[in-house]
Amino acid sequence: MADRLLLDAMLGKLATYLRMCGYDAAYALDRGVEADNRLLAIAEAEDRVLLTRDRQLVAQATGSLLLESRDVREQLRELQAAGFELTLASPPARCGQCNGRLDAVPAENSTPPSVPDPESESVWQCRDCGQHFWKGSHWEDVAETLAGL
Repeated sequence: MADRLLLDAMLGKLATYLRMCGYDAAYALDRGVEADNRLLAIAEAEDRVLLTRDRQLVAQATGSLLLESRDVREQLRELQAAGFELTLASPPARCGQCNGRLDAVPAENSTPPSVPDPESESVWQCRDCGQHFWKGSHWEDVAETLAGL
């Protein structure tokens, strides 16, 4: 299944899940895009599969996928039924906030006070926005959600 995705404005929460699964999941509102013609142009120019809840839009985009549910768990089930692999990426590869690539923080580096010490716990940092990630309670919650599909 494609690993380069474009999610329309109605699928923001889903974008985070897909990024945690390692997908390159661009989200329309992260780019300030809502117009259908712009979404279609981005999907084509960047060779991305468009995920949308909009029936009219999906009819215009070759290779796009219509998601019918408003609930993120049901959306995940729809993707799984369509052949998407939905397991957490190990190691984490994509920023849940901006979709940037993650790099492991070396053990000798310091981190902000709110971030675990990379000497005692694996920590990653986004190349683009600088946010730090680690496998904390949010990671466990997402793993539990995915396991329950």
